[in-house]
Amino acid sequence: MHMIPSYEELMLPLLKLIRDGKEHTMKEVSEKLAKSLNLSDEELAKPIPSGSTSVFAERVGWAKTYMKYAGLMEQPRRGIIRITQRGWNVLEDNPAQINNKYLNRFGEFTMWLQKSQRGRSERSGEGKLGEAEGEHLTPQERMANAHLEMRQALAEDLEGQIKDRSPRFFQWLVADLLVKMGYGKSLSDTRESTKMSRDGGIDGVIKQDKLGLDRVYIQAKKWENQVGRPEVQRFYGVLQDRKASKGIYITTSAFSSDAIDFANRNNIVLIDGDQLVQHMIDHDVGVSRDESYEPYVIKKIDSDYFTEEE
Repeated sequence: MHMIPSYEELMLPLLKLIRDGKEHTMKEVSEKLAKSLNLSDEELAKPIPSGSTSVFAERVGWAKTYMKYAGLMEQPRRGIIRITQRGWNVLEDNPAQINNKYLNRFGEFTMWLQKSQRGRSERSGEGKLGEAEGEHLTPQERMANAHLEMRQALAEDLEGQIKDRSPRFFQWLVADLLVKMGYGKSLSDTRESTKMSRDGGIDGVIKQDKLGLDRVYIQAKKWENQVGRPEVQRFYGVLQDRKASKGIYITTSAFSSDAIDFANRNNIVLIDGDQLVQHMIDHDVGVSRDESYEPYVIKKIDSDYFTEEE
């Protein structure tokens, strides 16, 4: 029997397997990795506690995730990976190992970890944990931290899925989310409004009563650049023209401080890209439940949700 390597121990051999620069499926590289490690069928079949996947598959997945956020590999499509120029440079340096400590030299990786830690701090009041402190965490505390890290990885994956979809799909996604959050009387009405109301800067209308007298107007922008005050001010002007008192501006990017200040003073709710994906996870939009470790629920991307009709 062999010891199944940790996800950190799998990083370097995984990167070496894709050094040819071609696209590889995760299934392909996992099989090659297992063969190179001489793992038996019994070892490969060993399940994680929930039984939803194997220990080996789970660890390969996390090795991929960590190196992706460090910029050593990229994921052009779901289930497909390819080495980057940075990954090539790392292999050229011939490191003895690649682990979290090694990946900390890359700014994207540390930013991703800091984002996870900010999420932990906001939800639990905890600050950043040093290595020594982390070693003394209770199993419950380690589980809580792992759950938040997995949630942040899921949020990043959701952002990627949204980025690859059309603006029209994004507007429909926003309609789904707002109905799941309790706004609007029906999904069909809200989605239909995204088709009918795309004029004058309005991307959707939520009817909050049966007669449609109480309406919330939606602006849904799939943007890369920061949304500034002029864009929000134009949306406010449209609301005024329609004598509307409620507006929601949702973007895949972020809002400037001036835009936020203007919205706060004019009864406009702003939802940026980070908030959007967190709301999606909370309300099961584009995600499905994978496994549970009470009181934590682990979720994953719902691939079927992101299939666009031609």
